[in-house]
Amino acid sequence: MTLAFCALIALAPLRPGMAQRPAIDCNWLLVDTTTKTATLALVAGLTGANRGLNFDGFKEGALTFSVPLNWNVVIAFRNQDSLPHSVIVIDSVAPLPAVPAAPAFPGAMTGRLVPGIARAGTDTLRFVASKLGAYEIVCGVRGRGLAGMWIRLRVSATDKRPYLAAPR
Repeated sequence: MTLAFCALIALAPLRPGMAQRPAIDCNWLLVDTTTKTATLALVAGLTGANRGLNFDGFKEGALTFSVPLNWNVVIAFRNQDSLPHSVIVIDSVAPLPAVPAAPAFPGAMTGRLVPGIARAGTDTLRFVASKLGAYEIVCGVRGRGLAGMWIRLRVSATDKRPYLAAPR
């Protein structure tokens, strides 16, 4: 059975002068428990946040995509920004590399990684979340990750189903 699913998180009221955190759209994540597949719709430049350098409106790791160990992951990428963008899943490192080199999982990167995919372009990543840990989903175009264009991927031994969360 395939269902849209995300974590509902209560956010603290914003103080004057604080930027509003984007909302999670529960339709971004489709979960098929029969095939153990999590499909994430990932849009580059969904909003103007961070001058368009965002995934689904989130930047600098503010969104976490969590999946159980050994689930199939599909990331359906679309570039909505005027600049070219790409996607690669890398091991969690600090600082982020200017140009990520190798994906953390086989198949966990788009084609045209460094030059990026033009506006309205799409690509699909498919991989198995076969290693526990913390990872980043980063734009592979030179310097974009350093500019904040990244979100988190967590592969968990305890979670029973995938979810999206934006903790405070």
